Amino acid sequence: MKPRFRLFPQAAIAFILLFSSILHAQDWVHTGTNLGQDRIRLAAAEFKPLSVDPQTPSLKAVFDATLYSDLSAAGIFDIVSRSLAPQANPGTPQEINLQQWAEAPANAAMVAFGSLSASGGRLTVQGWLFDVRNTANPQVLGKQYTNAASQDAARLIAHEFADDIILRLGGGINGIAETKIYFISTRTGSKEIWCMDYDGQNQHQITHLGSISLSPRIAPDNSRLAFASLGRDGWAVRMYSLDLGRLVAFPAGVAGGSNQSPAWSADGAHIAFSSSRSGDSEIWLADASGGNLHRLTNFKGPNVAPTFNPRTNGQIAWAGGRTGEPQIYTMDLDGGNVQRLTDMGYAVSPSWAPNGALLTFSWNRKYGPGDPGGQDIYVMDIASLRWLQVTHEAGTNDYPSWAPDGRHIAFERNIGGHTQIWTMLADGTQQRQLTAAGNNTMPNWSWK
Repeated sequence: MKPRFRLFPQAAIAFILLFSSILHAQDWVHTGTNLGQDRIRLAAAEFKPLSVDPQTPSLKAVFDATLYSDLSAAGIFDIVSRSLAPQANPGTPQEINLQQWAEAPANAAMVAFGSLSASGGRLTVQGWLFDVRNTANPQVLGKQYTNAASQDAARLIAHEFADDIILRLGGGINGIAETKIYFISTRTGSKEIWCMDYDGQNQHQITHLGSISLSPRIAPDNSRLAFASLGRDGWAVRMYSLDLGRLVAFPAGVAGGSNQSPAWSADGAHIAFSSSRSGDSEIWLADASGGNLHRLTNFKGPNVAPTFNPRTNGQIAWAGGRTGEPQIYTMDLDGGNVQRLTDMGYAVSPSWAPNGALLTFSWNRKYGPGDPGGQDIYVMDIASLRWLQVTHEAGTNDYPSWAPDGRHIAFERNIGGHTQIWTMLADGTQQRQLTAAGNNTMPNWSWK
């Protein structure tokens, strides 16, 4: 295969071409992830308390902080700083002064506002979203939310309101404030599966196997976790029911060899995984109950880390070592039409974007004898093979996982021997560390 990345002898020409390539890559990543160049300028007013219940101040503080954080993290808004917002806290449409929010220093195009009250152990929130420049018909959204009067419920209602706003203003794409991230943590002494909210809050342990578990993958309906676990008979793909709180049978994942790196199809009907039961590690496919098992690949070297095209369910990408060092490949679901996407270095851990057009993966493009290299996260447009490096010389970065909105990526980063879970927008901006206790690896973002 001919290299796709040509080298030029003149340093100046090389720099110009590289810079031009990066600019164009950023354009298509913005387009592919619906990030856009012109963000809506959005203000989030502090909500007005309507009750004298002693819980109200603390619940209001949690709600206000969570809503502001969710909207800031969405990737599609220019959020008005609290210091620039008007001091008034309108609780109803009759109380809001649109001109106040539209003028400097706020200069908002949209404003989210409302009221909050606690009574009888219940929390009620009235939320509105107004277009401040449409004085004749400003309401974009108006909704009431109710739940138990607790801080967890206040966070949940804020997530719900944020996602409703993002859905209305983000091109019909659901927000991620209510999604979860599953990951592996060593904080209890063994490698167990943990879960947290998308923003790193509410971290809690799922499995208690006292062994080594890897590669957690949540089902599209959030009912089960497929993962690899080391047991008496070696590595097996196992299944954990979140509904039942225990392991359930998955016979395809335990029959001989080393079985690892499971992946769900978007319809929840199939699981692909890597198994060495026939010799080299190959990609195998089974139905979700562990039946109808058959092999998809038959190539020299290890074949691991499958990921389905979530838009079509008709393709799988994976990391294959048929040419020596691992590269990223795609194939149809019957094992045919194999295409190689990377052509140099050391490329692993692919994750397919929700729109079916982009892949993210970890790539050390300078990998080789005597070359220090660097393992970073890349995003590639599959049709054109254009790529964008989205992490740069900040530790070793691996195991990227797309959020269901196609705008965010979770990944692991190792710095100084300590590995933690981070998130970022798909163009590499707004990087944020979510975990701190123990070593935390292999994030997997829930489908919804």
